Amino acid sequence: MAKQNRRTQSRNKTRSSGKTTRSQKKSAPRPKPRRPLPKKRAVSLAASPLVEARNSAIHGRGVYAIAPIKKGTRVLEYLGERISHGEADSRYEKKGDDDGHTFLFIASNRTVIDAGVDGNDARFINHSCAPNCETVIENSRVFIDAIRNIKPGEELGYDYQLTWESTDDPAELALYACRCGAKKCRGTMLDKEPTDKREVDKKKAKKKAKKR
Repeated sequence: MAKQNRRTQSRNKTRSSGKTTRSQKKSAPRPKPRRPLPKKRAVSLAASPLVEARNSAIHGRGVYAIAPIKKGTRVLEYLGERISHGEADSRYEKKGDDDGHTFLFIASNRTVIDAGVDGNDARFINHSCAPNCETVIENSRVFIDAIRNIKPGEELGYDYQLTWESTDDPAELALYACRCGAKKCRGTMLDKEPTDKREVDKKKAKKKAKKR
């Protein structure tokens, strides 16, 4: 998908990860850090009786609910080989710019999860501009949590929020078009604004705060 800090999702999806699922060489979703949950929930969810992977109308394979899923349910853990950012970069550096399909997900400043190796169904969860799930990082582990009630037959999705910069090649960014079908689909899996603009805005905000 587009780039994330390092310039590499998810799909489900480098220094980023991908799609989260489908990540792409120069992209990755941005999970939301949260306060650690009770230890009883910090278990590995390699599989779930609540969902199954099958062909998706959005893209390739997708993950669908086969039983009711309540809001707040921890559905799956994003699993795969845990490697360094350097290894993630070198592992996929030979991929063409038009082939960003990887299953990389950044778990921490040191660790990237490559779900293309020993990964589970979490890597097939597609991007959605009207998500029913979100990714949560706890202790360098990535989990998929339901943010609303999900009915059987619904496809799971979360917002990849792939990072990018204003200087990126428009043709490359166009590779991250979104086809989720949401009423308010923004047309892209990319974050709403580029990281360089966000950094500039942060600096301006700090300066204003100091003047006060």
